[in-house]
Amino acid sequence: MDLFDILALVGGLSLFLFGMNQMGSALESRAGEGLKTLLSRLTTGRMAGFITGLAVTAVIQSSSATTVMVVGFVNSGLMTLRQAINVIMGANVGTTVTAWIFSLTGIEGDALWVQLLKPTSFTPILALIGIILQMAGKDSKKKDTGMILLGFAVLMFGMDAMSGAVEGLRDVPQFREILLMFNNPFLGVLAGALLTAIIQSSSASVGILQALASTGQVTYGAAIPIIMGQNIGTCITAMLSSVGTNRNARRAALVHLSFNVIGTTAWLIVFQIIKTLVEIPLLLSGIDQFGIAVVHSVFNILCTLLLLPLSGALEKLACRMIPEPAASAEDKLEELDERLMATPALAVERCRNVTLAMAELSAKALVEAMKELTDHDEERVEKIMKAEKAADHYEDILGTYLVKLSAMQLNDRDNVESAELLHLIGDFERISDHAVNVLESAKELRDKGIEFSPAGRWELERMTAAVTEIVELAMRAFMTNDMEAAVQVEPLEEVVDTLKEQLRARHILRLQRGECSIEAGFIWSDLLTNLERVADHCSNIAGCVLEMRHKRFNLHDYLHAVRKDSPEFAASYDTYARKYSLMQE
Repeated sequence: MDLFDILALVGGLSLFLFGMNQMGSALESRAGEGLKTLLSRLTTGRMAGFITGLAVTAVIQSSSATTVMVVGFVNSGLMTLRQAINVIMGANVGTTVTAWIFSLTGIEGDALWVQLLKPTSFTPILALIGIILQMAGKDSKKKDTGMILLGFAVLMFGMDAMSGAVEGLRDVPQFREILLMFNNPFLGVLAGALLTAIIQSSSASVGILQALASTGQVTYGAAIPIIMGQNIGTCITAMLSSVGTNRNARRAALVHLSFNVIGTTAWLIVFQIIKTLVEIPLLLSGIDQFGIAVVHSVFNILCTLLLLPLSGALEKLACRMIPEPAASAEDKLEELDERLMATPALAVERCRNVTLAMAELSAKALVEAMKELTDHDEERVEKIMKAEKAADHYEDILGTYLVKLSAMQLNDRDNVESAELLHLIGDFERISDHAVNVLESAKELRDKGIEFSPAGRWELERMTAAVTEIVELAMRAFMTNDMEAAVQVEPLEEVVDTLKEQLRARHILRLQRGECSIEAGFIWSDLLTNLERVADHCSNIAGCVLEMRHKRFNLHDYLHAVRKDSPEFAASYDTYARKYSLMQE
């Protein structure tokens, strides 16, 4: 093996790793919606989680990427630790698909169908299709598909280049002596773990081993411990990803490490016992690419069979090694994890879930604040103030996260949804602000000993009832995509506007008759303004939901159209006008 062979090996390895990285990234992007669907159907059942991990990893061709995503899901609250354990086990089996694809490079034969199965035969065609889709494709899906094909072609060319570069080692005795060192299982496991930890991909390290196996110098006895070690080395990516995450996310990474260390240790002991008791000629014979794929699959399946029934024990072990603190914070807010941006579809889904939490918090704060107008509760006041601060926090983190996410490559659906969320968080935050304003008005009434007249109290009850209903409709529209609720918001908002003007006029008449004080009038005006503005924000929310249903974002046009010449709008307006009429005294 001369200098040029070494250069060819380095070039082949570079192409191989680059192609794998590009293909994996494009697969994640292209499968974004599918990953979201799989995640939404995930249950706590062992087999459901296992199959999910297997399927996702088989699609994106990287157990490391799957495990990093799982750590992000657990950190964000999208997945429980128990679910994560089952998915991680499935990922270990799913990653074996890659080795079977790489084994195609070792196919030999003169038959036409055999020649067609060789990567050197079909990858040029895939590369041509890929470059056409990448350059001529108009949407992100076609471009992602093109990058998948290009990445696959590049890694296969890299694999072929590596195999050709090391072919000269077939007749080098020193190379065989080095490989024979790995018949020592501990050295083999260590070598596999170090190589995989350095390149942070068990699929890539298996591919490199398959390229070396093409020389015929790698034996089964050397390959088996190396493959076992590769499973341990792949844990480094998840462990690094867990730095700075919450307790359960670190536990998920620890479970991944424990699973592979325990599985490797157990089966390495069994392997050594069998090798000691029984002389197995196969261990001294050379292994090819196909044999490595078989060993890789069998080993990962055996680890899963051993530890899948013990997933509960792995969870307890992780919880014992990373225990709960003496006092856990009950009011911990949901956070966003930038690791999810690697899969934009899941990042958008996570943003929606956090926005749902923000919406629920703001709506509840407003309803509770209106109760303070008739009944004071100090504990309720404290909860409202906490909710307002939490809404501010959510607006900050969601706004920052969504702006960063908008710079990513999103498909049309996710792009529309992220724009919707960025618009809506401002409305939810303002509703929580108005809740605090209502709370302050209630406090001012209480501190100054001011009371509205009986007529004023009755009128205010009508207004708060209408606002309570419009908040419920808007929240139902957003949280459940209830279009019937959404179309009812705008007519009710018009009724609230009318109520505000009527209540102001009535209060002026009471002032003229001396039935209310001027000081009470200032508080009355503030209350009406805040409640009417809450209705405006509810109108924005419902309008946004309806517009997004049609994948557009033109709220002003919608509001103009819905009020103009619409029999449905007029009928709904009349219904709400009668329901909250001030004539029903």
